[in-house]
Amino acid sequence: MADQTDPRLDALFGRLQTTADARDAAVATNLIWAIWHESDDDRINELMRRGLAHMSARDYPAAVQTFGEMIDLKPDFAEAWNKRATVYYLMGDYRASVLDIDKTLELEPRHFGALSGLGLIMVAMGNEEAAISAFEATLAVHPFAEGARQNLETLRERQKKRSL
Repeated sequence: MADQTDPRLDALFGRLQTTADARDAAVATNLIWAIWHESDDDRINELMRRGLAHMSARDYPAAVQTFGEMIDLKPDFAEAWNKRATVYYLMGDYRASVLDIDKTLELEPRHFGALSGLGLIMVAMGNEEAAISAFEATLAVHPFAEGARQNLETLRERQKKRSL
């Protein structure tokens, strides 16, 4: 079994919470992503590969369609929702992206990629408080998420300067 329900995830998330070693955290992170990307359905795995190829080629409409096919076939596969959310974000369709992030987090509340993505969307939309909350939630799940940490520090500095 490989997806957000994989029993190996609990131990990997535990490692993220307890390790003091950035390299160990990176290994755990890579394993989590690998598990999230895999399904027990070969058709879903092929669609994931195709969708990722469309994303790499910046063929966003084809990526949206491919990830949508995955969602239609396996609506409980969190990474399909997350990948489509990412494509919508890249297209500037923040509303659609947030809807897919919400579904991703419903299926996998620990999805640090979706949480961080939500923070980026909130920054882009000018909602700094919501962005701060999203980045804090990211770091609560994944203390080594440096992008989230840097974004959070930037937002807090910005707030501090405005309050002076």
